[in-house]
Order: sequence, then C-alpha cells, then structure tokens
Amino acid sequence: MTDWRSIFGHPQPYDEQVDGIETAIETARDGGYTVVEGACGTGKTMIALTAGIDLVRDPNTDYERVFVLTSVKQQLRQFEDDLETINENLPDDWNPVSGLTLVGKADVCPYNRAGAGGIDDGNVYDRCESLRERTRDLTGEGGETTAGTLTARARQQQTGLADSGATGATGRFLETAGETAAYPPEMSTYSDGGAVGAETEYCPFYAQYLEDLPDEEDDDPAEAVPFDFTATGMLTPDDLVARSVRHGTCPHSVMGAALGHVEVVIGNYYHAFDPTTTTAFTGALLDDSTFVVCDEAHMLEPRVRDLVSDGVADQTLRDAETELSRVLQPIRFEREGREAQGGSKTADADLVRGELEDSDVSFEELSRTLEFVRDLREELDRRVTAHLDRNHRGWQSNLTELSDAEIPLRDPQEPAVDDLTEWAADAGYSDAVWVRAEDVGAVVERVLNEAEDEDRTRAAPAVGRVLGEWYRRDHTDYFREIELERTWDETEPADSWRRAYTARLALHNCVPSDAIGDRLAAFGGGILMSATLEPVAAFTEVTGLDYLADEKDRPVVERRYGLHFPEENRESFAVAAPKYTYDNRGRPGETNPTRTHYADAAAKVARLPGNVLVGMPSYAEAEWIAGALEDRIEKPVLLDSASDDETTQSLKSDFFAGEGKVLVTSLRGTLTEGVDYSGDRLSAAVVCGVPIVNTSSPRTTAVRRAYDDAFGDGFEYALTIPAVRKARQAVGRVIRSAEDVGVRVLLDERYARDSWDSVREYLPDDGEFQPVSPDMLEVGLDRFRSRRS
Repeated sequence: MTDWRSIFGHPQPYDEQVDGIETAIETARDGGYTVVEGACGTGKTMIALTAGIDLVRDPNTDYERVFVLTSVKQQLRQFEDDLETINENLPDDWNPVSGLTLVGKADVCPYNRAGAGGIDDGNVYDRCESLRERTRDLTGEGGETTAGTLTARARQQQTGLADSGATGATGRFLETAGETAAYPPEMSTYSDGGAVGAETEYCPFYAQYLEDLPDEEDDDPAEAVPFDFTATGMLTPDDLVARSVRHGTCPHSVMGAALGHVEVVIGNYYHAFDPTTTTAFTGALLDDSTFVVCDEAHMLEPRVRDLVSDGVADQTLRDAETELSRVLQPIRFEREGREAQGGSKTADADLVRGELEDSDVSFEELSRTLEFVRDLREELDRRVTAHLDRNHRGWQSNLTELSDAEIPLRDPQEPAVDDLTEWAADAGYSDAVWVRAEDVGAVVERVLNEAEDEDRTRAAPAVGRVLGEWYRRDHTDYFREIELERTWDETEPADSWRRAYTARLALHNCVPSDAIGDRLAAFGGGILMSATLEPVAAFTEVTGLDYLADEKDRPVVERRYGLHFPEENRESFAVAAPKYTYDNRGRPGETNPTRTHYADAAAKVARLPGNVLVGMPSYAEAEWIAGALEDRIEKPVLLDSASDDETTQSLKSDFFAGEGKVLVTSLRGTLTEGVDYSGDRLSAAVVCGVPIVNTSSPRTTAVRRAYDDAFGDGFEYALTIPAVRKARQAVGRVIRSAEDVGVRVLLDERYARDSWDSVREYLPDDGEFQPVSPDMLEVGLDRFRSRRS
C-alpha cells in the first residue's frame, strides 16, 4: 500500500484535497467514478494525479496508468507542471513518476518543425505515411537494403556536406528542439545504382526507428526507444523531440512505442473518443488497467458529440468519384478493346482484377458505387440550388453576400427517415450499395496506392465509411442535413454556388451519452472534474454515468468544493436587467431600451480600474457593444472576432500589456475558457445575457428534440445548462488565486430572479451572486472600490 501523502506534491493539502483524493481512490478501487465540481484554487489537477498515481503504484490494484484527457492546452501544461512538482517532492528512495504528453505528427516531426524536407503543416500527415511506407518497402522482407544502411547513407550525405568546405556548410544540419540531427534538412533518397532517376525518398528518422526495433515481432516495440523513458519523469513534446533527434530516430514512433509503458499519459478527448485516433494510436490505453481523468469535463458532452458525428464534403465526393473511375477504367478499356492513354496513372487491368479476387468486392459493385456517388453529387447540387433559389433570389449575382446555412434532410422536430435516403431508394439504390461502399473504398485505396507507388490519403474510403454510417444509424438520435460553409474558390464558375460554399453531408449524433458511457465503461475507473458542472445530476445523465451506476453497478460519487479564497477580495452581482433575448434587443445596431440598459451597465463595470472582460452571446453582439463602449468610456476597447489562433494570441498579449483596457469577445470563443488571467491581468468580468445557442438552427432543434426523448426536457439539458456553464466559465476568469481582487457581474434578470425561465438555480448555491437592480449596480461597485481602497 502506498501513502498518497508521499505522492502529493505540496507540504500540506487543503481539506478539500484530502477529501477529493481519498474519495477518488476509494471509488476507483470499486471500479467507479468521482465527479468533482471544484472552484479555481481547489487544486483539481493535483487531486486527480495524486489519486491516480497512488492507485497505479499500489500493487494491490490492477491500475497500470493514469490517462489524462483535457480540451484546453493551458490545462495540459498544468498537468505537466503538477507532475513535475510531484516528482521534485517524492521521497528520495522513490523512482520518479514517468509521464508522456501525446501530440500530433505536426508537433513532433523534425522536418515539419524545422520547415525542411518539403514538409509543412498542410502535408505532414500524407507525406509522413508515404515516407514511412517507402522506408518499409526498402527495408522489409524482399527489400533492397536495410534500415541501418539507410541511416548510414543519410549520415554520410550529411558528413559529405560538412566536409566539402562549402560556405555555410554547417547550416546543412537539420536543427530543432535545441538539438542538431545527424541528417541534412533535405529529404534523403536511395538509389540501387540502376536506371537514372530511379531514386526513392525515405525518412532517415523512421529508418533509425526500424533499425532499433527488436528482431522478433512479438517483442516489445518500446525496446526501440533510445533512452530510459521510465526514469525521466515528465517527458514533454519538446523533450521527446530533443531526445529522439539526438539519437536520429522518429519522435512520433517513439511516442507510440512508449505510451503504453509510462505511468501518466496526458492527451485530449480525441485520444479516447475519436474512432480514427483510438484505432490507429491509443487503443491499448482503453481498458480497465487505466485510471482516466476527464478534465474540463463540462466540455465532455459537446466535444464527444462532434467526435462521434460524421460527414463528407462535396469535394471529397468528387475526389472519390474520380478515384472510382480510375480503378474501373482499365478493365472497361480492356473489355472495349482500348488502351489507357499514355502517361496515365490509372492502374492496369491485372492489378485491379488481382485486388478484386483478393477481396469479396465485385467489378459490378465498383461500377454501382461509382454511379451512386455520381448521382449523390448531382442530388446534392440540386438540393443546394433549390435552397438558394427559395431563400436568396438572384443569388448567382450576389455570391459574396451569402452566409453559412443548414439544409435539413428531415423535419428536425419529427424523427423520420431522411429525404436523401428516400431519394436513393426511389432511384433504385438498394441497402447493399450503402453498406458495401466502405469495402469498395478500401479496394480503391489499395489499387491506387499500389499503382502509384504512393501511400496517401484517399477519398473513397472516407466516403464509403460515411455512407455506411448514414445507412446504419437511427433517425432519432442522429440528424442528417446539408451544411453550407462560406468559402471562396475562384476556380469554380462565376455563377456556381461552389465558388461561394463548401457543402457537406452531415450526420450528427444528437445524444452522445451512449458513446461517452460505453467508453467510460471500458476504463477501470476515474475522475471527471470542472469548475462548472452544476447541476451535477444533469451532467451524470448526459454523460452516461447514470447508466454505469444503474446498469453496470459501478459507483458514481459526487463532490462539490466552493471558492475558498478571501471573500473580501471579490464582489459578485446578478443584475436584474431586462432579458437579453432577440425579442427584447432586436438586431445588433438597433437602438432600443434593452440595448441601452446593457451598454450603460457594461460601461459601469468597464470603468473599473484595470483590465475588464466583456462576454457577449455572439461575435455580432460583441461588435455592437464594443462600439457602444467606445462611445461611453475612455479606456481602449479591444474587439475579439472569429479568427486564427495566432491572431487571438496577439490580441491577448495586447490586452495584458500596459494600462487597463476592455476586451470584448463572444462567450463561444476561446478567450473565456482555459485562459490564465491571474494576478492583475483581469480586475472584472461582465457577461451580458444567457448565451443560449441559436434555437432556430435545424441541428439545434434536432438535438433539443432528441434530448426531450432521452431526458425529458431538451431545452434545459441541451441549451440552458450549457449556456450557464459558458457564463460561469467567463466570470470565473477573474479570481484565480488568494491574492486576486476583482468583480464578477452577470447581466440579465434570469440570473437574478426566480421565474419560469430563470437560470438562478444553476449558479453556485453559496449565494455569492447578489441580485441587484440596474440602478444599484454602480452603488455596489463603488462600495467594493471604497472597501478595497
């Protein structure tokens, strides 16, 4: 038996931490889950790590690892930091706790990181798979050479460059993560000395990994890791790259070989819930020897809903149509007595026949699938055109004015077979065409990869998978629609909707509780935690935990820990302003009493000394109130918009620098969750309205209806509760430590008063958010300022 206090990384735990750790350990010993709502400062990451590591190191349990899942990069780094703190304070005679952070190929590929070898973020996945395949072909059974020879050739090429005395020769070494590789930045090539130009690109890093693999297939691939990763403590992605590059081996392959052997694995929800990722990479972690930690668990339901939904774009359908045609062409030409055009990459007839004979797919099925995909694209085009004709007269001459749209394929409020499925049946396409499309796609992929001697991502398998899922999934929990996303493609005709839109056939999982519950059931136990889980009873329903408790007889234990920082350092108001709904406020830019109330109240908060965050239900509303505040206050007003991560990070840096400012953003953006505003970075936050998503969206309507069927009140479970959690996350940015001082304001009478649509019951039950009228808000702010001065 280990003593968890020897693992805990600080001298003295809080009372809440003692309770949380001991509850999590005891519950997990019985195969259960602990659900923790803990305010900032509870030390949730340390609770989870301490409990999990204690279970892993206890020889009387079956736990072998802790698997941390988080949706926020800052929280990922917090787990890394806390594990390092644990290791720094372990008893001297204890081995350090090994840890590994999982990231994608783009983050660890030496060529991509160095901007070398013709690899970048856009092609790293396809290029990696292609290079790996070529490297295996060169070195595998019947290959032309060995892995050791390939790495030696790459090193010799590098040495030759350095010895040449050419100006700048030292710059020919690939450098990343503070290390210099033994290979040049150009991709290495292998030639057997035969015909001119018969050179094959390969990856020397992957070749070195293959060289280091044990000879016997049954041996552990971890033997190929060139350093003792079980004794290094926390291995961050930069550490992993540095150590791997130093040895000349592939960091991503090393990560895959090591992940099953470390005591703490840190990743994101993809690593546990995305079917593609779990099949290809993390499947070995998904069993009862794993103690799972779901951090930021209020995001578990929406994130998993996205991961277990599916879809296929019009462009992908077009590519699949082309691929199917290329595979069918040689046999058709042969039957017609014709030859394929010279220089064509089309496979030959013998190759196609051979692949068909090795599978249970027939030539007729290939032909029928091609017809189906072609007709499906035509039907998609017809439906999009009809939608635009109905809703945007003259749209061909106003393509730039079109906005994102949804075209439902059934009534969102009435579960029924979708229109596209009925169209296919009327067109004569049987169930078998849907079901067999995935097998057909797999054959197409094998034929083309062999014909072109290039292993890359093909469209046909993806299309086949989605068509199969479209047929198999029910019509109550799954909603089917066409999504239109604004884009711009000059290569499309000037009067085509494809110039303005990317269209996608979407299959939405409306109720992901089964998917979440089934996955959680695979683990031995764990902890789910967030600062905003209330009402916890609803959380356990929508995440399938009730199913585990009721049907699997696995305990689910709840704990709530409030904010324990000094109360005199904060003030919290729920302001009874008129409801901030569309009916009350109208469109952004319209002048009415409700908008005036909100602009005036937000300005009162914004005038407080220091930085102030203003959260709005949408980016359009954020733009409106930013303009209103600029007219009312003297502080600089920064406006966030839907943009890339680099732009958002720059805006955040501007906000933190210099004198006090106001930052206005959408509550559905990235600046209201998972961002560290500790210290003097934020003195106040104000949320305007209850940020319920667009209820007119067909998808939202379908989710609400499905939640009605599953949980009884779809509006509450699918819309209201998630919206209040968003608001609480935003105001929760203010007080992050015992030294922080600030004001938290929720503007909307639904936060302040009990009524038929009140959300006050979803706020913490400690009564901190004092109900006040709009005219008393300034009095309360002045009183707090006076008390702190």
